[in-house]
Amino acid sequence: MGHSLESLVIRHTHRLPFPAGLAGADGDGGVAARQFDAALMSVGCKLSADLLERLSGLSDGVVVDIAVRTLRTVREMTGDHVQHNVYFIDFPANVPDTFAFWMQCIVEALTEDTSRARTVSQLRSGVVDLLTLPSYGNYRHTYAEMLAAHDELIAAAGDRMTVLHLGGPLDDEVTALYLALAGSSTPLGADDLADLRVLAGHCVHGPQPEAIPIRENRALINQARLGVGADLLVDTVTDVLRLACALSEGDVTLQEPTRFRALSRPVRRALLAALDGLVATAPAKLADVQAHREPFKRLGERLHPHEYPRWPHAAAVFAVARGERQARSFDSRVEELLGMHDITGAVELLRSAPGKLFRALDRLLRMALTEEERGAVVAAAEQVAPRVSGRVVLSVREHLHNRPEETGERRVFVNRLGRAWVAPDDRPPVLPEGRKRLISALDAEISRRLPAPGRLLIDPDVLDVALPLSGKAAASGLGVLPRGSVSPVDGELLRFFVYWKQAERTTDYDLSALMLDADYSTLSWLSYTALTEVEGEHSGDITEAPAGASEFINLRMGAVRGTFIVPQVNVFSGEGFEDVEESFFGFMLRDAAQQGRPFEPRTVRLKSELRGPGRVALPLAFWRGSDGRWRAKWLHLHLKGSPKANRVEGNQVSVATLLRGIVERDYLTVRYLVDLMADGATTVTPWDGRSLPEGPVTYIGLERPEGLHPDSRILTPENLRDLIPA
Repeated sequence: MGHSLESLVIRHTHRLPFPAGLAGADGDGGVAARQFDAALMSVGCKLSADLLERLSGLSDGVVVDIAVRTLRTVREMTGDHVQHNVYFIDFPANVPDTFAFWMQCIVEALTEDTSRARTVSQLRSGVVDLLTLPSYGNYRHTYAEMLAAHDELIAAAGDRMTVLHLGGPLDDEVTALYLALAGSSTPLGADDLADLRVLAGHCVHGPQPEAIPIRENRALINQARLGVGADLLVDTVTDVLRLACALSEGDVTLQEPTRFRALSRPVRRALLAALDGLVATAPAKLADVQAHREPFKRLGERLHPHEYPRWPHAAAVFAVARGERQARSFDSRVEELLGMHDITGAVELLRSAPGKLFRALDRLLRMALTEEERGAVVAAAEQVAPRVSGRVVLSVREHLHNRPEETGERRVFVNRLGRAWVAPDDRPPVLPEGRKRLISALDAEISRRLPAPGRLLIDPDVLDVALPLSGKAAASGLGVLPRGSVSPVDGELLRFFVYWKQAERTTDYDLSALMLDADYSTLSWLSYTALTEVEGEHSGDITEAPAGASEFINLRMGAVRGTFIVPQVNVFSGEGFEDVEESFFGFMLRDAAQQGRPFEPRTVRLKSELRGPGRVALPLAFWRGSDGRWRAKWLHLHLKGSPKANRVEGNQVSVATLLRGIVERDYLTVRYLVDLMADGATTVTPWDGRSLPEGPVTYIGLERPEGLHPDSRILTPENLRDLIPA
């Protein structure tokens, strides 16, 4: 368990917990520490000066043990923990023309007794199935043979170098990470929730966050508290439902149905007692059952409330779920007033639920017909704003800024799981006077909540990173930024990679790259159906992955036509992204003279887990600006696709439409908050990568510099959510 906790700390914070009080650990470990540092640099990481010095004071054996564990974690972070082979052994050199390659596979099939008759029959019909050709889709050489065919990578100044910093004792680091995740003011992604579950169990007896604003986090913490008999942190009946989902390893976000497991008698008693206490104290909380009637009915079948007559208020919860008892919900009262077009009445009712009022602002402003009604809506929003969570205020601010004043445009929808679709935007306009007044009020409210930053030190490359208003807007991984973020891309060669390992069924993923013009029209693509183009090469189609498989696309940035490059991963057949044993996507940047293997971890800029609904993944796009420089635009989208045979040729229009919606939307970025913070800052200094100010600063950047004052507040993508005011 200690090693897995250490791995969590390294992944989330890039800090290596430093062992304290090791018996016999003192020694001269300088040689081992330098070897450790060299091994880390081969995968794109290095030890900070402080960490290298502290490790050098340990014994060789202790340093080696730490190195083995840390290298395992770092290799997983970059995707170097698996073997990345390629179909064409010399890739990106000597990739054949697509048609010539297919003809070669047919000729080889005709020379084999087992496949000759089938291939001849297909040729007579005029259609040949590539998947039936013995030499198609499977590696024709070993991983070792592939490595031997490539020269060693030449180090370059532009190679990624992630610094591992000196951490404190493991228990202190774990506690700090737990408090940061548990007390997050924005929802966490699925992988972070899984990590929080582990941390909550370990830290249940230790310090707890002052507040747990995100209900999903509370469910996992309650699961840990239930296990040790501690009081549950619940204030709605839905909190109990989420806890039941956690106990069944279901979806605590309540977006997907959970199959409740049989629960032990002590657990059933605890859940029923919690429900009974909530409803006894505030009977109006029964109204919350309406929003999740079906899950509550299924939960009732597991809890058997009829066996516990001493908790009649808990039984009332399930009576409402079954429709045997009425409990009018808050939302139904609002809908009744809106149905009568009583905007003023609805606004007055919504004042008691500030978050609901903010989420309904667009609708209320659309429905308001008179200046008096519009004024009432805006005035109510201004009044309740201090009681609305920071992420909701920021989300509404972003929404209002992007709200079109004319109808007829197309609207991009993205749900919490990253599933995207497009529909016409036929909403009536919101008058600009109300929008501008609200935007000014929200800016003032956010500014009021931001802490005085003291001296601000800003990495300019972080300014266009989108605010992480939800961890569900991004996959987990190395170098991942929230949806809508823009980051610079500098390099001569851009290389995408995808890796997958099937769990039970034969599974074929296809990596493709679509090149689009400035008007989002298709210019060309690289895929298994187009192995070579002016822009670059595809590494070859792999059609099954029982031991894991990789595909690559190599692009020469100077040769790319058009304005956009959109990599995508298509599920051609088999298991989806949620079902495979493992899958991830990433990209590397290289200089043309570096050579090296198809996969070189020190050149990896992004390694992102592939998890989500749909059969087509769109992790990010690359966009050439008017200055000629390339930038990455982060998408984190999934298309539904078809059950099988998804190909880049079939989703060009959908991809182009979604890309336009993301590219042309103005996301709230770090720049927005920095501009607000600047008014209260002592100084604002751009970080030039060299000189550091003396004394503590508030540093915001993509990477933490070495040598910052220990009392500095440091905000990087790993903890950027802390920038969101509560």
